[in-house]
Amino acid sequence: MDFKHVSVLLNETIDGLDIKNEGIYVDCTLGGAGHSIEVLKKMNGNGILVGIDQDLNALNASKKKLEEFNNVKFVHSNFYNIDSILEELGIEQVDGILMDLGVSSHQLDEAERGFSYMNDAPLDMRMNRENKFSAYDVINTYSEEQLSKIIKDYGEEKFAKRIAKFIVDRRTNEPISTTLQLVDIIKAAIPAKFRREGHHPAKRTFQAIRIEVNGELEILNKAIEDSVKRLKKNGRLAIITFHSLEDRIVKIKFKELESPCTCPKEFPICVCGKEAQIKIITRKPIEASEEELQANPRSRSAKLRIAEKV
Repeated sequence: MDFKHVSVLLNETIDGLDIKNEGIYVDCTLGGAGHSIEVLKKMNGNGILVGIDQDLNALNASKKKLEEFNNVKFVHSNFYNIDSILEELGIEQVDGILMDLGVSSHQLDEAERGFSYMNDAPLDMRMNRENKFSAYDVINTYSEEQLSKIIKDYGEEKFAKRIAKFIVDRRTNEPISTTLQLVDIIKAAIPAKFRREGHHPAKRTFQAIRIEVNGELEILNKAIEDSVKRLKKNGRLAIITFHSLEDRIVKIKFKELESPCTCPKEFPICVCGKEAQIKIITRKPIEASEEELQANPRSRSAKLRIAEKV
């Protein structure tokens, strides 16, 4: 199966990274290499691109797609490890870093990965298939309280409590092992009136489980800090998020790094000595154009934020 992934906010991201001819760039989420190929085209052969992905399928597909370039270093890892990855490669600082936090179209379309609520598949949702912990474990071993909390916090689902109760009730008979079993439980838990409004009723819960399985939110905070540390002066960090939780984390972390002073407001001057590490380039996130929305409906929730190292 081809690794299909339509890169979201492609031109805006490439413009935002302000590519230098002989720069060093890191694509933390290589995926289908849509962003990376454009970065490489803007550099000459002396530039370097480091492509990281925790999904081996994605990595192998990108190697094929980028085989004409000999200045790419492929790394099978999670971008949580960006600091040690660059350390091992002997790269001290870089000119730009990109994170595209969406699940790739390929992962969604490959039914057996269990990311989609539209196809029947084993409950999986692991981005890195070498990890043992999967959606099956979350659904079948977490307590009702734990399930309710992650579905509420990570899915922003107002029926989290009911969904958690229905899951726990159902699994007392037998384990819940497939995506469509879970979808049926979620549909039963959400009152009919609300099932008819807006998104697919299982969308928020599936998002929450995926975030939990892959530790996505804990990874993000550390990855932003480590990325900024590794940027050269005037180097840029571009992050594309696909839901409000991630966007909020990026927004708050960028603000912290731009205004780190912790002195009380009434102090006439700063005495804590904490200095700004970045300048925020995008005061408001960049969103997909009408044209892009027509071509790729999955870009609807995408938000791009860019910061520059000072």
